[in-house]
Amino acid sequence: MKSRDTLLRLKRFQVDEKRRKLSQIETMVAEFERMATELDREIASEEARAGIADRTHFAYPTYARAALQRRDNLIQSADEMRGQLEAARLELEEAFEDLKKFEILDDREQLKERVAEAVREQSEMDRIGLRMARA
Repeated sequence: MKSRDTLLRLKRFQVDEKRRKLSQIETMVAEFERMATELDREIASEEARAGIADRTHFAYPTYARAALQRRDNLIQSADEMRGQLEAARLELEEAFEDLKKFEILDDREQLKERVAEAVREQSEMDRIGLRMARA
């Protein structure tokens, strides 16, 4: 009984950990996307200030060029994190399915124990009834 409880707690903990990991990755992807959007605004602002939007132009603003590189790096990182996000979702699904299997098994075991206890109680009641009938 205790080992079953311990195993169920472990499976629930694993599901919770997978959920936390998934949430962290989702947060990171959203943060990368937000930062990339902010850099897009800064790039547009810098291009407007300089009056040069052609990125191949020799006088293209250095800050805008650096911001473009940072934005591209953030987008690439977000794309990589999306791959991790999908893997984390699959891990969570597997952990959840595993937990459900153990919960179903635990429910069956508890039902068996309750039935066995009911049979024992009925047997004891029958014995008591027979003794009273004889007396």
